[in-house]
Amino acid sequence: MQRLNTLPADLVTSVNVHSHVERILPTDEAYALLELVREIADAELAPRVDDFEARGEFPRELLRTLGRVGLLGLPYPEEYGGGAQPYEVYLQVLEELARRWLAVAEAVSVHTLACYPVAGYGSDAQRKRFLPDMLGGELLGAYCLSEPAGGSDAAAMTTKAVRDGDEYVVTGTKAWITHAGQADFYNVFCRTGGPGAGGVSCLLADAATPGIEPQARERTMGLRSSPVAQIAFDGARVPADRLLSEENKGFRIAMSALDGGRLGIAACAVGLAQAAVDYAVAYAGEREQFGRPIAQFQGIGFMLADMATQVSAARALVLAAARLRDAGRPYGAEAAKAKLFATDAAMRVTTDAVQVLGGYGYVADHPVERYMREAKVLQIVEGTNQIQRLVISRALTRG
Repeated sequence: MQRLNTLPADLVTSVNVHSHVERILPTDEAYALLELVREIADAELAPRVDDFEARGEFPRELLRTLGRVGLLGLPYPEEYGGGAQPYEVYLQVLEELARRWLAVAEAVSVHTLACYPVAGYGSDAQRKRFLPDMLGGELLGAYCLSEPAGGSDAAAMTTKAVRDGDEYVVTGTKAWITHAGQADFYNVFCRTGGPGAGGVSCLLADAATPGIEPQARERTMGLRSSPVAQIAFDGARVPADRLLSEENKGFRIAMSALDGGRLGIAACAVGLAQAAVDYAVAYAGEREQFGRPIAQFQGIGFMLADMATQVSAARALVLAAARLRDAGRPYGAEAAKAKLFATDAAMRVTTDAVQVLGGYGYVADHPVERYMREAKVLQIVEGTNQIQRLVISRALTRG
């Protein structure tokens, strides 16, 4: 049976490079930043994604490169090496990265999340000691909250830290840790007091600490270049001066960090969905059936219109929540709405992109099958979408 030709190379290039989203940014500096990010994404991310995803290799050196150009510390203060950018701008950077390579955008989001406990709750001495290398990309971070028996119910964690002189002895297991085995530092949420949220503390642990043992990588559906694994803590001794904030005050750090992290994942979802729309539109404009491009058939054209509308609506929710955060206003419920809607939209849009391509959408010759596999995890990480609905409903009933 004769196999039809796939998309011409020049069309694939136009989808990856020339698609453009109109944006309103707060400063000329932000416009220049977004243009730089597009150039880096086109030159450094787009040509490598297929190879790294096929081999399941984490692009650690690429993350260092992003750090050296200032993309790993965008929302943090300049005095520690950050970019001092509004969250509104940072999230649009994530979106641009995710359009080319979701695993890299997620890595930036996770690292930014991992820097938050030190930046937001560390002492002046801890900030000066740790943040410059974190924000500059020399140190890669990970966030250790979930456990094998406790994901959504984070306050039920069983990993313990017992004070022994000038150290804490940490014992337990954390699960679903992005950057496990690759990170240079871990934010470890552990029990130092009684049951529930009031007995949790946050320790900043050096990854080279004896007794911190990353386990075998999980075999994931998507994001195959992103390492995810359990981490076992077998009597790991963490210096007491790496306690962030106070003993038994760690749960508020975890929840506060997740509000920002959810917006990061939502922005990643918008970028992934936009990539799917771009590719489906380009394909539908080239693919002919019955003597004309399939985009001219109402069944396909309306599908593309719905896809594009969902992406625009998701982007608007993400940026509205970011502007609340930038203004110092409460934004937790709005972050949950943005994460819920954007990630559900990404799942629908990527599924529809596969449908637009038909049989070609199901094979690895085209990226939409990867987009669909990758979209699923975004509905799970940083709090499942069922947890987002719980956050939203509680905010409503509290008035």
